[in-house]
Amino acid sequence: MTIGVRRRMGVEERRQQLIGVALELFSRRSPDEVSIDEIASAAGISRPLVYHYFPGKLSLYEAALQRASDDLAARFVEPHEGPLGARLLRVMRRYFDFVDEHGPGFSALMRGGPAVSAGGACSMSTISTTNALVDSVRQAAYVQILSHLGVTDPPARLELVVRSWISLAESTALIWLDGRRIPREELEPQLVNDFAALAAVSAAYDEEMAELLRAIMKDEPADGPFAHLAGRLIALAS
Repeated sequence: MTIGVRRRMGVEERRQQLIGVALELFSRRSPDEVSIDEIASAAGISRPLVYHYFPGKLSLYEAALQRASDDLAARFVEPHEGPLGARLLRVMRRYFDFVDEHGPGFSALMRGGPAVSAGGACSMSTISTTNALVDSVRQAAYVQILSHLGVTDPPARLELVVRSWISLAESTALIWLDGRRIPREELEPQLVNDFAALAAVSAAYDEEMAELLRAIMKDEPADGPFAHLAGRLIALAS
């Protein structure tokens, strides 16, 4: 990590610098293992000056989580251009970029966060804050996916499909971080196909979902991820 250079900064600029430094450190190791002294050294300032901007590591940790959740939610923003399968694949690549770069921080965010407090005791406020941030990421992803489907008032089955897929992406990323035994280049298109599979199963039980799926597939190219999945399933059946 590059050690910060001492220079005068405005209050907000210094706060943002400390949040960035903390996020980088928390991305490499569990927040419980990162000390205020390390954060101060990396920022090129003294320990007391860190406390001038943040009351303690807890408040700095929560600020870092906020920035991480904003960044993660932004990974789901995608131009409404081209077939849906290609869009979702680009989203998954950006999503796994984040997971790859911020492994420990991603795990802490999605698993409720370590209980960071001055005395080492469990901080219920931190857990509550983290859960709220995770929910905001999930909601942002949900809204983005619906916008790509052109749906503003989703039926119950579609909501189930989209929210289940978002949870699946989270679980897959967390499992992948534990050893990275499957190449992410395989997991990213697999998750896109998982979305198609969930939608297809739902379409088998609901005509409204079937109509939506037909509209999606109509715009999919023969070499797209959805068509690739259909071809593989047909091959397996035969």
